[in-house]
Amino acid sequence: MQALAFWVLAVGAVASGVAVFVVDSMARATFALLASFLCVGLTLLLIDLHYLGVLVVLMMIMEMLVMAVFMIMYMMNPAGLMPMTMVHNHRGALAIAGGVFAVLAAGIWAVRW
Repeated sequence: MQALAFWVLAVGAVASGVAVFVVDSMARATFALLASFLCVGLTLLLIDLHYLGVLVVLMMIMEMLVMAVFMIMYMMNPAGLMPMTMVHNHRGALAIAGGVFAVLAAGIWAVRW
């Protein structure tokens, strides 16, 4: 029974984690992230890490709800539910990310470990 619960929670955590990047509104992404953290917290409870499990569940519920409330208050679209893109200046972001990756990769090879 525990193995089945583990796999259900693991699939739920991964699926809702993927949904964070698939949905097209900030509010939906927030609640998908909340679902992922809840699955992780319940998994911790399942493996008898009671303190960490309760801590993750309580902290993530409050954090995500506060984030959703502030998003709804300050978003220009109604309640953060309108479709939107999460990327601005796509080419510039790709160039900066590629440059940062190249510098970090070069740093790995340049430092004597």
